[in-house]
Amino acid sequence: MKVLLLSSAYNSLTQQVHVELKALGYRVGVAAATTGEAMRQAVHQFQPDLVLCPMLAQIIPRDIWERYTCIILHPGIVGDRGGNSLDWAILNEETHWGVTAVQAADEVDSGAIWATYEFKMRAASKSSLYRDEVARAAVKAMLVAVRRFESRMFVPAPLDYSRLDVRGRFRPFVKPKERQIDWQCDSVATILRKIRSADGAPGVLDEIDGLPVYLYGAHEEGSLVGKPGQIIAQRHGAICRAAVDGAVWISHLKRKGEHPNDYFKLPATMVLGDRLADVPEAPLAIHAENCGATFRDIWYEERNDVGYVNFRFYNGAMGTDHCRRLEQATMYARQRPTKVIVLFGGQDFWSNGIHLNLIEAAADPAEESWRNINAMNDFVLSLLTATDHLTIAAMYGSAGAGGVMMALDADRVLAREGIVLNPHYKGMGGLYGSEYWTYSLPKRVGVVRAKQLTEQCLPISVREAKAIGLIDDIIIQDDLGNGSFGRFKSQIVRIAENFARSEHLAALLERKRAEREADEKIKPLEQYRFEELAEMNQNFWGEDRSYHLARSAFVRKQPRPGHLKCFVALENEVENEPSDEIKSISASRYALPTGGWAEHQPAA
Repeated sequence: MKVLLLSSAYNSLTQQVHVELKALGYRVGVAAATTGEAMRQAVHQFQPDLVLCPMLAQIIPRDIWERYTCIILHPGIVGDRGGNSLDWAILNEETHWGVTAVQAADEVDSGAIWATYEFKMRAASKSSLYRDEVARAAVKAMLVAVRRFESRMFVPAPLDYSRLDVRGRFRPFVKPKERQIDWQCDSVATILRKIRSADGAPGVLDEIDGLPVYLYGAHEEGSLVGKPGQIIAQRHGAICRAAVDGAVWISHLKRKGEHPNDYFKLPATMVLGDRLADVPEAPLAIHAENCGATFRDIWYEERNDVGYVNFRFYNGAMGTDHCRRLEQATMYARQRPTKVIVLFGGQDFWSNGIHLNLIEAAADPAEESWRNINAMNDFVLSLLTATDHLTIAAMYGSAGAGGVMMALDADRVLAREGIVLNPHYKGMGGLYGSEYWTYSLPKRVGVVRAKQLTEQCLPISVREAKAIGLIDDIIIQDDLGNGSFGRFKSQIVRIAENFARSEHLAALLERKRAEREADEKIKPLEQYRFEELAEMNQNFWGEDRSYHLARSAFVRKQPRPGHLKCFVALENEVENEPSDEIKSISASRYALPTGGWAEHQPAA
């Protein structure tokens, strides 16, 4: 069966739906649903049996849904309608929410119901819920809807508001004033709810010392207090602002400009600059215990011969400072009298590599790119040379580019079922990449497969990643209930402690040391790094400006150069061989080409 994915962006959910359908053997096309005409062109070229819409900001033209069954994955319960479904669920403190596979119809989200799954809400940002609970429910609903469509026997149920079990309703777009914060009156819980409902986009418009900014990345503070509205502390790029009953950390801001793309998200302290001259730092040691509610992006825990290096970076981006501090945390863990070190990524992302926003904001982006990748390499080296510990990369969230490559340098890579990996760099203007990937990737998957993964720029599922040796095992999630991150962590703890008390650990470490020594004699790690950075030097300072142009467009959410109205062949598996010009343009984790479409056919 031919399934066409119409999506406004090739985001994490679209990628997940893509790899799931591909694994099941469907012939899958992917198209950017940017305009009605772009959708018509994609449908005309692909001639699908079914159209699926994982993420849609545009209305599907009537002439498409009248001819083809079009199923939209709506992030709301049955009967919920409108473009800010998840925003309202957070603002209204819903205890349960869901995803509904609804057929396209005259009125938005009012079509027949193909499948629906609900989940328990947790206190988290819209983006975090979307990447975890919403994504898992959406994939389940999508798979059921596809099977039902394929059976040709299932008749979807019309939306009927007279039914007692239909709790949803139409909700308009959230108005800015409904999220506006009154620092003199709003409680911490209210402030958190407002910021979290808008995290990702559009953010909550506020004013700090006369500067209009959008707020992102809210965290509760459990001990610091001050005059409501006053910024009372700063830590690792975040600011702490007092409320009437406590305080809230805000990690990121975006200045308000005349046009939406004038500015982009940056760490809050970077945006405010000299306005924070009198605001004290609130340092927190990485091994501090019993900290209560607060903001921290790196911390260390230890128990039963296992050290846990925890890191939580906004959108998975790792700037120079993040990398330096993560290296320090890893070196601290290596000095502890433990046997196993676990690198524990966050619930939203494991890592997406270097911090493109910080690079774009730098006075010299090329120089900052160089500093960032070298800091990342230093951290990776601290992991590669940890021969006295068994190291585990625990990946709950998805990862891309250098984030995938840094995980491969651990002895064991364990990933949650359902996440997506993008083990490539070139989608960002031909970026070569480093993190010792030319050593670690072929070591795991072989030279041929390593070239394929890095050249084709396609996402892969963890099932495929395990099958080819990219990761070692998959942590299965058995339901959509709340607390899945906690259950994942508990399973990782049991695995790590089992390694720590194993009678075979000494032999494993001895083999690890011997292998590292043997590899070093064949080709030193320093040589891998030198060769990778020689390529990246050309990306940063060479005549070809593709990386800089692509980075700037990505950060500002603009169409990237070379990605306008082009046909993109995924894995070159199309009936008509594309031109050399088209072959050079690959789909990536960042965006779909405007008006383009991409096709993947299953292997025979």
